Amino acid sequence: MTTSAQTPVSAVIVLAAGGGTRMKSKSSKLLHPVAGRAMLSYALDAAQALEPQKLVVVVGHLREQVEELLNENYPLVTIVEQPVRNGTGGAVKCAIPALGETTREVVVTYGDVPMLTGETLTELVAAHRESRNACTVLTAVVPDPTGYGRIVRDGGQVSRIVEHKDATQEERQIREINSGIYVFDGTVLRDGLANLTPDNQQGELYLTDVLGYAREHNGNVGAYITDDIWQTEGVNDRVQLARMNAEVNRRIVERWMLDGVTVVDPKTTWIEADVDLESDVTILPNTQLLGATSVATGAVIGPDTTLRDVEVGENAHVIRTHGELSVINMDARVGPFARLRPGTVLGVGGKIGTFVETKNAQIGDGSKVPHLCYCGDAFIGEGVNVGAGTIFANYDGSHKSPTHLGDHVFIGSNTVLVAPLNIGAGAFVAAGSAVVEDVPPGALAVARGREHLSTDWVHRKRAGSPASDAANESEGEIHPAVAEARAKLLEENQEDDQ
Repeated sequence: MTTSAQTPVSAVIVLAAGGGTRMKSKSSKLLHPVAGRAMLSYALDAAQALEPQKLVVVVGHLREQVEELLNENYPLVTIVEQPVRNGTGGAVKCAIPALGETTREVVVTYGDVPMLTGETLTELVAAHRESRNACTVLTAVVPDPTGYGRIVRDGGQVSRIVEHKDATQEERQIREINSGIYVFDGTVLRDGLANLTPDNQQGELYLTDVLGYAREHNGNVGAYITDDIWQTEGVNDRVQLARMNAEVNRRIVERWMLDGVTVVDPKTTWIEADVDLESDVTILPNTQLLGATSVATGAVIGPDTTLRDVEVGENAHVIRTHGELSVINMDARVGPFARLRPGTVLGVGGKIGTFVETKNAQIGDGSKVPHLCYCGDAFIGEGVNVGAGTIFANYDGSHKSPTHLGDHVFIGSNTVLVAPLNIGAGAFVAAGSAVVEDVPPGALAVARGREHLSTDWVHRKRAGSPASDAANESEGEIHPAVAEARAKLLEENQEDDQ
């Protein structure tokens, strides 16, 4: 038998054929996400850490869904179907023909044990080789072993594994439990499977009976006990799925904190497995970082923020924002109450403010869309200011069209920009305009009806009202701030005329 811990195992068999009926789901249990990734993907990544010559996945229930994941992300996996659900022994038996004639180690694991790591599998194989076992089982000692198979020992060796339903009262007191994860000598596994019988309450072929076969033929059966009982935990229903997600998230958050990320409230912070954070990032309460989100050093995210597949640059601040498939460059500011839809790119030092929705919008360095705006299919240059209440009217009922704003454009408040539209560099658009034609560089566009005044209307139509009384008291008065602004504008206009 090979003893080198560096030699790859012959094969890993991942059992993924179970019905998952307790999930009560139209999706395969194995596709339900843990920290943003399908449960099955964790098992496959752990298996690949052993660099097996063959990686076999046994499928069954909702096999089309499982195979789609495998074909897309793990094209080198060999897929085998278990046509009859006759237990773990029957599932492994289906995989044997795909292994060829190997006599070296075969590892058997499960698709619903997402916290099992490649490191633990490597240690399990090393222990198996060191002890020259015919079979080695991964075990854990748990406070409540109810429902688990029990490890029955004889002088330190594993004499057998008894399922909970088949166990005696004395055996049910044993707290060392079977994870269902094994390393087998290839020959022992083949011969043991050939001798399995459904002689149990379930009428199934138990893989655990192969251990008894090994003992009967003078093979050593050992156990490798893991201190991390979560690595032996499976997921069978949505309650267990929630617990698993909470534990995985707790570990992810703690790892980032140890790497130099400030997480103000770990209990309300969720970070998925593929998120990347740099040191000195600060995450405020009620924040979710999902998918392939990345956050650069010095950035502050939250509170009350959800980002999925968003790239955040250095020293950016993102407050009370929902964003996806977007880029927020360094020193930019987003929120509060902003929505960034796919295709949003905010330039260096730019701003997307309160109650702003963006979609497929490229906003240049130093440009601002500060508040109350829909900005869709927009290409905005540098140093642009988009006034409050501006609408980029990008949809005519049939087609989406773009709007381009050149550098240092100024858009007055409550403006509608009707695409397709090009506003040249340095142009101004007066507040309240509905712009339907291109604006040349440096021009002023005014697209609104002239103001009409009906003097004394309040006195005539609302005589005796509070409005009429106020008008009488302030007849001819102009607020000092308005007067000052008008005087300043008049002075500037006179200087321009000169």
